[in-house]
Amino acid sequence: MSAFILILAALASRIAALSGWFNFTAVGGSLLYFGARRPLRQAAWAIVPFMAMDVYLTTRVYRMAFHAGDYLITWLWYAAVLVLGSLLLKQRTNVTRVVSGSLLASTSFFAVSNYAVWVGSGMYPHTLGGLSACYVSALPFYRNDLVSTLLVTGLAFGAEALVRRSRETPAASDGPIAA
Repeated sequence: MSAFILILAALASRIAALSGWFNFTAVGGSLLYFGARRPLRQAAWAIVPFMAMDVYLTTRVYRMAFHAGDYLITWLWYAAVLVLGSLLLKQRTNVTRVVSGSLLASTSFFAVSNYAVWVGSGMYPHTLGGLSACYVSALPFYRNDLVSTLLVTGLAFGAEALVRRSRETPAASDGPIAA
């Protein structure tokens, strides 16, 4: 259930990010968590709402024409992060794996999405300098995405570990009484 709630929080964070917190969202963290805690056959329950949000933001908020082809890279990334969460975090979850998953998720989105912008948008010349300028311009977005993904995964997996630990540790009064 918590994986589904985190997806809803991530959808809300996409709207909240419009107020100036560029790319400070729960998307990457929620997809990692969902992949780690839900069967991959339920992936559509996580991916389809993000796809719908992309359509909504493009057509209603940004008031642009929507072309599904422009989002294929992003939608494939959603699926890849779910699979990453499943492969990396389903069987064994520890701080190193959570941080590694967060770094991989954020960095892969930064690399792939900005390469797609450079190739397809015409905003940057198709030269090495243009590619470099595209990546440099995106660094503030990458920073926010990385920090938010680390925060969300840390909170989600950390809260889960705390709850599990509190259930495993008997209360002090439950122990044997010394004579």
